[in-house]
Amino acid sequence: MFGFLKKGLQKTIEAIGAILPDKKVTLTKEEVERVLLESDVEYALVEIIMRELYANEITRDQLRSKLLATLSFAQNTLPENPHKPTVSLIIGVNGAGKTTTIAKLARHYLDNGERVILGAGDTFRAAAIEQLTRWADKLEIPIVASRQGHDPSAVAYDTIESAKARGFEQVIIDTAGRLHNQTNLGNELKKIVRICDKAHSGAPHRKILILDGTQGSSAIAQAKAFNEMVGIDGIIITKLDGTAKGGSVFSIAYALQLPILYIGVGEQPEHLIAFDKYAFVEGILDGIFGESK
Repeated sequence: MFGFLKKGLQKTIEAIGAILPDKKVTLTKEEVERVLLESDVEYALVEIIMRELYANEITRDQLRSKLLATLSFAQNTLPENPHKPTVSLIIGVNGAGKTTTIAKLARHYLDNGERVILGAGDTFRAAAIEQLTRWADKLEIPIVASRQGHDPSAVAYDTIESAKARGFEQVIIDTAGRLHNQTNLGNELKKIVRICDKAHSGAPHRKILILDGTQGSSAIAQAKAFNEMVGIDGIIITKLDGTAKGGSVFSIAYALQLPILYIGVGEQPEHLIAFDKYAFVEGILDGIFGESK
């Protein structure tokens, strides 16, 4: 896993290396501040970190402690649902990587011996239904899908009912790639949540927001809006391998105080890895100070 993580952080590490080509045992506060800002850690958070670094020369251990503190709410686990099936509602704007992430999650559950059914709740775009159906065929798992323009709440209801009837453990429901400032689509999302609960008490058990890692800290406002709408339970950050903004993870975790469940560092199913804050911080520190012996 750590190997995949280092590969996913490669562009961020390269950007840090351009600032600090010569690795040193200690850095000045100015060097630390510049590296954090260049990695897309939000300025307000950098100020907080710098205030708590008292020495003029900063060691790896000192910086590790402060970076881990920003991730104190980012534990990657959610409570187990004792009343199967577990229903996950996948939320996020267009282009964030929702459909690919759904396929990766499904693969993860299958590898754990659980049976999975998909719900094509993004009925706004015909292409979204077709894309998710292709993934279901590839993974050889069932999918409940309807025509474009059909009520997504009905798709969610039918998917959960099918899972209950067939004894499936996991339900993953897609939603339209809505813009967070569109009130009508926000109301539609709230309706889906209500209907899920009618189909299976307590559902959706996991409202998971997919954030595009290439957007960096600008994804925070988007996440806050969705959280206010329906109450997000956890986050998956995608496309970290395609950006030098890996430091934005600290800003996202600190601002939202929500679990980061997985990070995406590539296109293959194994490239969706459970977020480990210790491994993540060590990867960043390796870019700053060089690999620890």
